[in-house]
Amino acid sequence: MSIYQFNAVNNRGEQVSLEQYQGKVLLIANTASKCGFTPQYQGLNALYQDFENKGLVVLAFPCNQFGAQEPGDDAQISEFCELNYGVSFPVMTKVDVNGADAHPLFSYLKQQAPGVLGSKAIKWNFTKFLVDQQGQVVKRYAPTTKPEAIRADIEQLLAP
Repeated sequence: MSIYQFNAVNNRGEQVSLEQYQGKVLLIANTASKCGFTPQYQGLNALYQDFENKGLVVLAFPCNQFGAQEPGDDAQISEFCELNYGVSFPVMTKVDVNGADAHPLFSYLKQQAPGVLGSKAIKWNFTKFLVDQQGQVVKRYAPTTKPEAIRADIEQLLAP
């Protein structure tokens, strides 16, 4: 099994098969617009800009499960990301990442890369997952891990 068996809906309401990202390195994050970590959008976009042509795709999944820090609808979230952080990577529709209604992709990501002490739950916004070109989850990063701290891991995966 790999992440390529999952689908998502982008912020324009279009169905997206993750299979289209085969052969790419993915950095997947649950995000929020009103969080102390929201400035990480800038770092995520910098990684995307630096490595898009080498095969990196960043996917943001807005989530309102932590402190109700993502109250907007898809259009508001998209506008916020573009205006405030120049986000050019794909932003998906708002999802749950924990609980009975968790998006199946996040259930899979949590199973493949548990958190500290084996915890499966996502603790807060901007938890990040790095996925290799074969769709296998390589690593999970805490919300406090800044995107620039992930650069070396991305470079290693993209190295020929």
